[in-house]
Amino acid sequence: MDTRLQLAGTLRAAEKQVSAKRVVAGFDAFVDQIVQIVGERQSLEHFKPVPTISEFSDLLRCAAGRSSLREFVVQSLDPGGCAVNLGDSIASLGVGLDFFGTLGHPAHPAFTDFAAKCRTCTPWAIDPGFTMAMEFQDGKYMLSSVSSLAGFMPETLKYFLADGVFQQACAKAELIALTNWTLFPHMTDCWRCLQDEVFSRLPNRPLFFLDLVDPRSRGDAEIRAMLPVLSRFEDFGPCVLGGNLNEANVLATLLGLETVQEEGPAIADLCDSLRRALGISEVAIHCIAGAAAAAEDGSVWVNGPYTPRPRKSTGAGDRYNAGYCLGRLLDLPPRERCLTGSAASGFFVRNARSATLAEAACLLDDWSADRLKD
Repeated sequence: MDTRLQLAGTLRAAEKQVSAKRVVAGFDAFVDQIVQIVGERQSLEHFKPVPTISEFSDLLRCAAGRSSLREFVVQSLDPGGCAVNLGDSIASLGVGLDFFGTLGHPAHPAFTDFAAKCRTCTPWAIDPGFTMAMEFQDGKYMLSSVSSLAGFMPETLKYFLADGVFQQACAKAELIALTNWTLFPHMTDCWRCLQDEVFSRLPNRPLFFLDLVDPRSRGDAEIRAMLPVLSRFEDFGPCVLGGNLNEANVLATLLGLETVQEEGPAIADLCDSLRRALGISEVAIHCIAGAAAAAEDGSVWVNGPYTPRPRKSTGAGDRYNAGYCLGRLLDLPPRERCLTGSAASGFFVRNARSATLAEAACLLDDWSADRLKD
């Protein structure tokens, strides 16, 4: 039987099991303005967007030394941030989510629907970041304003932790997802604080899922200082590092490992090399056309349900991570974990919303039968 078809049945049969799972996620929250760049306006209602990042870069290059103006059209104003996106998907799949993060105090209205999906949603009194996400057929380019996130430091974190609510949620969680190290300038110190003040005192050993987000805007020295702190999560539970190929190659370069430039099976070897170099349990890398993972139970590359015409791409990687986390919670083998992540992201890019468990299973059915629509 096709693995995707078999996995669809496994997910349907696991509905009650999934609803009993508990996940804690934090801490980044952003308000995302999703835009398209106008290539040619045909009327007040219709326009042709600039189709690719390459063509947009050509427009920018031609403006160098001169000036230029280009119209953009706002498609939506969405709740965003890696933790929010991952959490939205986890909750939509049916897992009980306890969210803690920089939603503002009171929480920004953009997060109202997201908060309603959570089992609990605790806004910490730091304003969310703001992102303009320019979407193209071949990817996205995001510009983020993150000055408010500089207030997230050990001193303020200890204030948020003082009521014990976060620790109580972690003590009941099977997985703790912490995302977006890159845009929080003090996150390495905050991770140390969490390890000392919370995770070292837990009665359980939850899974830890970490997503750095593209670290290329941080200096090599900062990334190097973060790596042993990342590895230390393994002291408190199995650690899974997720990310995309660009992020994996940044770490590989710093660790003296061979990088991978093309999507394909070689990324599974890269995952395994990173896992061993960092001394953690697992590395999971998602790409546009597929995904790879490496853990003690094996390494794998899978092709994904690619579409050349995504309705929305911002947040697709976070939906992949959510599906992968679900596969990990259900103790699925590496191939099925990657396929569960691919189903969650594949549904999202086609429908511009997170999949339910039933919808992820249906996508796997359609994918297996070659019925997916681009």
